[in-house]
Amino acid sequence: MEHPYLFLVKATEFTGIKSLEHFAHAYPHVLYSWLVMIVLIVMGSIATRNLASIPTKMQNVFEFVVVGLEDFIVDITGEEGRWFFPVLGTVFLYIFVCNLIGLVPGFFPPTASYNTTLSCAIVVFCFTHYIGFRYHGAKYYKHFIGPVWWLVPIMLPIELISHFARVLSLSMRLFGNMSGHELVLAILFGLAGAFFVPLPIMAMGIFVAFVQAFVFFMLSIMYFAGAMEHAH
Repeated sequence: MEHPYLFLVKATEFTGIKSLEHFAHAYPHVLYSWLVMIVLIVMGSIATRNLASIPTKMQNVFEFVVVGLEDFIVDITGEEGRWFFPVLGTVFLYIFVCNLIGLVPGFFPPTASYNTTLSCAIVVFCFTHYIGFRYHGAKYYKHFIGPVWWLVPIMLPIELISHFARVLSLSMRLFGNMSGHELVLAILFGLAGAFFVPLPIMAMGIFVAFVQAFVFFMLSIMYFAGAMEHAH
């Protein structure tokens, strides 16, 4: 279902650049993904511009979020997992803000596009195996062959399928939930009008945005932790 009105897409019509206008209509998720990245960069710059021992409100919020996410990762993976916090923290904040922006009328959540969720899943997939090779070197292959050599014909296909299925599970789950939520909001806007959408639905939207980002974040931690473990 086509979104009724997208501010950024309409804004490109005033530039007079036909190629940009065509791009915006074809790929609105890319346009809004750029907006999310700009928002995160600007907020991060503001929060870290004048670091003080007595933090400002913005610094306080960022410290709470960053420290909370980092401690959560360390609780699951141990101190060894602290070094991949920048990747996981960035993925969580990006997905969370992408989800939230869809609650604003005239804005499109990039995570309601399968291209966006697939990109995030591929990043997690590639980094998972980078961690595996970093910790185990060439012996990382033992994760795929099972406990004894004669199980290799059975275990190898199963392990390969399970690892590639992670990309599908991460991307499809997030895409399905956010596109479904976007559809529900669009129907409510159409039925009740932009100014009469029930507030409980909007509150539920914030909850869904957080839960979906957190599930993606949690699954990524589990995959990273699994790659760090020694194969049996």
